[in-house]
Amino acid sequence: MNDQTFRTAMGKFATGVTVVTTKHGEDIHGMTANAFMSVSLNPKLVLISIDEKATMINFINKSNKFAVSILSEDQKDVSAYFAGQDKEARDVEFNWFNDMPTIKDSLANLTCEVYDSVTAGDHTLYIGEVTDISVTEGEPLAFYEGKYRQMSDLNGVV
Repeated sequence: MNDQTFRTAMGKFATGVTVVTTKHGEDIHGMTANAFMSVSLNPKLVLISIDEKATMINFINKSNKFAVSILSEDQKDVSAYFAGQDKEARDVEFNWFNDMPTIKDSLANLTCEVYDSVTAGDHTLYIGEVTDISVTEGEPLAFYEGKYRQMSDLNGVV
């Protein structure tokens, strides 16, 4: 099996889209991630997976906390910006939640303290203990076969 076959197979798993943010001092950093999942209800734990080459690693290691914003179907541009696909400079107005920067108008925002981390291959898996949550209504932004999708796009596909 080659790398492309592996990527193609993983692309068959439809996911939601998140932006992970953190701050250290006055420095704020964010990145798009679809490698996110719940781990435990008691205690409330979630997992994010970050590429070892990503600068986010240094920020999380210094701050020992992060936030996750679960994006709505109208936030494709936000995802593209934090994924580095939109190179146009912009001032991002964050929603401050539990003293952490989160993405405004997201379906859910979670703030987390690092509970544990594990290096696995070329990624670090951060398990975060959820310290606060806010939730709103709406439809999620999805990612399937390497493309952004809306739930209506996936009817009959998944």
